[in-house]
Amino acid sequence: MVNGMERIPEEISSAFRKQKRAIGGCGPQLVDIVKMLEVITSSQPPFICIDALDECVGAQRVRVLDSLKQILETSPSTRIFVTGRPHILAEMEKRLAERMTSLHLSPTKGDIIGYLRIKLSEDETPDAMNGILEAEILEKIPENISETCVEGKNPM
Repeated sequence: MVNGMERIPEEISSAFRKQKRAIGGCGPQLVDIVKMLEVITSSQPPFICIDALDECVGAQRVRVLDSLKQILETSPSTRIFVTGRPHILAEMEKRLAERMTSLHLSPTKGDIIGYLRIKLSEDETPDAMNGILEAEILEKIPENISETCVEGKNPM
């Protein structure tokens, strides 16, 4: 987000310098990140992208969603794009209700087959699989995942 700015605000630079000196050089904490985002959003309408929010631990996910809500309240022009599996939708709606629109996307059977072909071609032990096993993988996995996605279930 700071990539497109003419200069990086001092609040952000100092937060990163401070954390770099901390034990272990860990990155900024969520509270610091929210403050940085508030500084950035005050000067230009930003886009925030968060991938795989469903992989975030439940308590931390709540903190992230509450922080996003806080950012939206202080900077209404901010746009947030979040990806995640369907099981977190209710939690997102509860915390960001009036500020969100959801879109359900599922892979097609062809998408899954294409992905599997790429992964199978990257196999470091190609002798471990014969043509029959590969054909069965390319038939069964896409069928099961496609059916699960259509039914709205989480395949994992």
